Amino acid sequence: MRLVVRSPVVAVLTFATVAPAYAQSHAVAARLSVHVDSASRTATDGARSSDASLSTAATVESNDTDSDRGMDFRLDMRHSRAVSGLRPDRTSFYDAYAGAHVGGATQLRMRIGHMWLQDLGTIGALAGGLVEIGQKRSAEGTRFRAGAFVGREPQMYDLGYVADVRKAGGYAAIESGALRRHVIAYTRIQQGSLTERSVLSLTNYVPAGSRFFAYQAAEIDVKGPAEGIAPSGVSYFLTNARYSPTQRIEVSGTYNRGRSIDARTLTNDLLNGRALTQQATEGLRYESRGGRLTVEVFRGTQLYASYAQDRTNRDDALTGRVAVGGHAGNVLRSGFDVSASDSRINRPTGAYHSRYVSVGRNIGRALYVSGDYSTSLSVIQFLRSDGIIIETRPWTRRFSGSANATLGRSTSLLFTLDYTQDEAQDEVRILSGLSYRFR
Repeated sequence: MRLVVRSPVVAVLTFATVAPAYAQSHAVAARLSVHVDSASRTATDGARSSDASLSTAATVESNDTDSDRGMDFRLDMRHSRAVSGLRPDRTSFYDAYAGAHVGGATQLRMRIGHMWLQDLGTIGALAGGLVEIGQKRSAEGTRFRAGAFVGREPQMYDLGYVADVRKAGGYAAIESGALRRHVIAYTRIQQGSLTERSVLSLTNYVPAGSRFFAYQAAEIDVKGPAEGIAPSGVSYFLTNARYSPTQRIEVSGTYNRGRSIDARTLTNDLLNGRALTQQATEGLRYESRGGRLTVEVFRGTQLYASYAQDRTNRDDALTGRVAVGGHAGNVLRSGFDVSASDSRINRPTGAYHSRYVSVGRNIGRALYVSGDYSTSLSVIQFLRSDGIIIETRPWTRRFSGSANATLGRSTSLLFTLDYTQDEAQDEVRILSGLSYRFR
């Protein structure tokens, strides 16, 4: 499988020329966004540096996916090019596929190209083919679908594919209404003659009326990564639940645990006969759990408080995170929106503290302007061999202003100016962008 379009710039220009006319004459949606990002830095010793980049995002997709028969296609492309500085050019195709679907109550869908399969979670990037069979969505929004796929793994920030890596697997999903969703998927990733990963993915999103929902996602290595060199078991597990006992009170909780293993490098080292370390095969283990209480004290005014504990590796102690904040819209009918937060993280080696304030207001119906201020302080402790504790206090301050203008139903403009100051340097960053929907 070879990609026909060699130059992302040519692809974007072609898209901008063809998309408007095609979107008007076909059941498609198209969008083009262009952003310019530039930064200038001055270090405390007087040294200066700057860089600038041009980023483009283009999306076009078919809208008749629920019809009895028709074409399916989607292009979601991102490209970033350095105008000045040393940033590398990057190109990403999240989706670049074409296909078709046929059938009535039961539909057959086929696609080929670059696809991000959401049902697979973090390993959903695929360059290959997909076949899916499923029910047409009922009046209540319920349907069952199942699919199988095979292909290669695309590069994340460049054209082309990861050398000698192949994917294959399948999934089944039950959907009900706009929210309820249950998915089970299996993916086998092959690198050369070895199995890089053999993964079972699970996703559950369960709403219970308008007051409760629970979301869960997990990946389980059925066989340990790198042909079983690394241990099997849970790669990650995430759950998020929210409950609103009244219209003004919301309680939410999260729990996240897992491990980080570089299965690709392990398998590559195994294929090339390089020695593997115990630390690399066991990986890093992390865990996070916390809760948050949000209260609407007045209409449009919310206050919250949260507490969480984190562990970044198996031998690390739990660290606590405390945050309080709130948001008030149209304060005293002045038109101003205000947000603020204060958070603190306690670590065994020190503490991290940050504050954030934001004020924004609509000017007319088409323009929204805002100003932000944030500050952070990290207290880091080092223990010398003679037992003396040394503290360092790196700090950061950031001032930001932004304006977002909506010009008609199709065009929006964005402008952001940031000034960041820390103990090492000052930075001024400007981001401006244009987004246009063709249909």
